[in-house]
Amino acid sequence: MNRVTVKYNDRPALEDITFVLNAGEHIAVVGPNGAGKSTLFKVIAGVLKPTQGVIKIAGHHPGGHICVAYVPQSSQVEWTFPVTVADVVMMGRAGKVGLLRRPGRRDWEYVHHCLETVGLTRLANRQIGALSGGERQRMFIARALAQEAELMLMDEPLTGLDVPAQEEVLRTVDELRARRVTVMMATHDLNLAASRFDRVMLLNRQLVGIGHPRDVFTAPLLQAAYGDHLRMVQADGSTLLLSDTCCGRGL
Repeated sequence: MNRVTVKYNDRPALEDITFVLNAGEHIAVVGPNGAGKSTLFKVIAGVLKPTQGVIKIAGHHPGGHICVAYVPQSSQVEWTFPVTVADVVMMGRAGKVGLLRRPGRRDWEYVHHCLETVGLTRLANRQIGALSGGERQRMFIARALAQEAELMLMDEPLTGLDVPAQEEVLRTVDELRARRVTVMMATHDLNLAASRFDRVMLLNRQLVGIGHPRDVFTAPLLQAAYGDHLRMVQADGSTLLLSDTCCGRGL
């Protein structure tokens, strides 16, 4: 991504963003509400066109390469739609199957293999509206596997999940490392970002910092991103980062 800017009604949601992802790395995207995290993912996925700047994914422009899987916030999904878990995962095969072909036996075998990988085989025929929050996120990971995605964009997938469900999702994401799947995950949990990801991106419309957590989660950079909406609490010799996510508006 090179010098990307996105504006809504002349109001900048992202300003002059430049960075490079490394194949297979897992990177957390953090910042206050309204920082542009969702906008960033939509631009990378090709859902939204940038006002200016260039985005290249494996040498292609967004939308020109099927390697990108975008998992939107759960609130943006119509969960009453009458489809099963297996149907949703099969949607990931659309780019491989083609528009004019019906999925074949091998496609369905691949879908069930992906469901087995994320531990959802027994729920293959369940309606998506009957899934728990953690099961929904693992279903989307299975869809990305069926798509044979090389880059997965996950927009706050842990929001609203209890701790065991969060851990299930994170374990499944960790297993993507063996497949060399690059992951970008938006989260408000700075401590999670620091402990479970290779790099962190600190965003507040502009790119405040990107790199190893110890280099990015410094007092000056956190102050630049969060202002007064962040507290640093010392406990047992370590620093706990508490962010106030009620500030601003999501973009």
